[in-house]
Amino acid sequence: MHRARTDLVHDGAVPFSDQEFSRDFRDAWPHVVRSLAAWSGSLDDAEEYAAEAVVRAAEHGAAGRSVDDLAAWCVRVAQRAWIDDHRRGEVFVRRMPELAPEEVTATVEVDGDLEQGLDDRLALLFVACDEALAPGAQMVLALRVVCGLSVAQAAAHLGIEPATAAARLTRAKRTLASARGRFEVPGPELRRERLPVVLDCVAGMFTVAHRSGFDPPDPLADTGRQALSIADALVVTFPGDTEVRGLRAVVRLGLARRPGRLDEEGVALTLDEVDRSRWDHRLLAAGMADATYAASGRGRFALEAAISGLHSVAPSVEQTDWPQVVRLYAGLERVWPSPAVTVARLAARARVSGEDLTAIERELERLTTDGPPYAQRDAAFALADLHWRTGRRAEAAAAYGALVEAVDNEAVRRFCRRRMS
Repeated sequence: MHRARTDLVHDGAVPFSDQEFSRDFRDAWPHVVRSLAAWSGSLDDAEEYAAEAVVRAAEHGAAGRSVDDLAAWCVRVAQRAWIDDHRRGEVFVRRMPELAPEEVTATVEVDGDLEQGLDDRLALLFVACDEALAPGAQMVLALRVVCGLSVAQAAAHLGIEPATAAARLTRAKRTLASARGRFEVPGPELRRERLPVVLDCVAGMFTVAHRSGFDPPDPLADTGRQALSIADALVVTFPGDTEVRGLRAVVRLGLARRPGRLDEEGVALTLDEVDRSRWDHRLLAAGMADATYAASGRGRFALEAAISGLHSVAPSVEQTDWPQVVRLYAGLERVWPSPAVTVARLAARARVSGEDLTAIERELERLTTDGPPYAQRDAAFALADLHWRTGRRAEAAAAYGALVEAVDNEAVRRFCRRRMS
């Protein structure tokens, strides 16, 4: 059966994770999934058969045979595999006239689903961000069907167990099938309603990339760059939306500063240590243009863009406008309450001259045991940094020692070990 053949795909041999796959595979994935979902009416089938088709395409290429249009080839192969697997079932009998092999094509405009001008990844995101799904399920579904990551990769990115990610993915597809029936990309009005959730999802993708890898060895698995590409598509679709522009500013500025986050030995650097000359100044300028446009808004991403902009234009840590950063974080807490934002505001306050560091330290200590794990970890790092900067090196070493095993990023582990010694 088809599902037995794709078990290996879900267990790690996934389309875009290996070096042998070209950028064409990653770019083709959203179109293949969307086309198959519209054709079969099932997002679950689309994802399964798209994975099968991509593996077959890789085998086809390894045998020295070329493919002119990868997306079209994968759609045709997947459709034929679907027909083979369903030939004796009721669905096939009922739909046989419209699924005749000679009429299998790479596009599905006849179903009225592939709306002109809507990016395939956005179409899948608007489906994945259905209000019927829980936020965690939305993210796993988005990482899988939009980015083509395996369940194991999505779990690693989100800091959850693979079994948990697999369960969320299964529930998400089952819930969509139950709540919506046949696969359908929402129309413009519903897309506008779901836009805030889509923005949260793209921001989550970028946060995952930002935390998990400062220098991705495989550009095809660079979720940060994928988030930027999707943000670009969002700006094309919603050009006047300040939150959309603010999100792209955050992604652009974050990626622009990424080249300076590691030293020559692959050790993570703090803001005080970063060589700002290594930043991508072209991307910085583009990000600042977006942040300026978003400044007329008062939403989450407009404020995040303003904060990121202040960090990006400051010549050094000492010359950063920390009082303004604190004010912006306070505003962000009001529109988007989050323990991580509270930690960031406290860390910024600790940089302001004249602040009560003892009170800040007490708050950070409380947050190391109160809140979600990622916020507890952020608070622990902020507290360790405060110990370090105030000369309490023994306390800092102990704090960094406790953090070594709490992080998955090897560059950050090396940083903690360096501070310990």
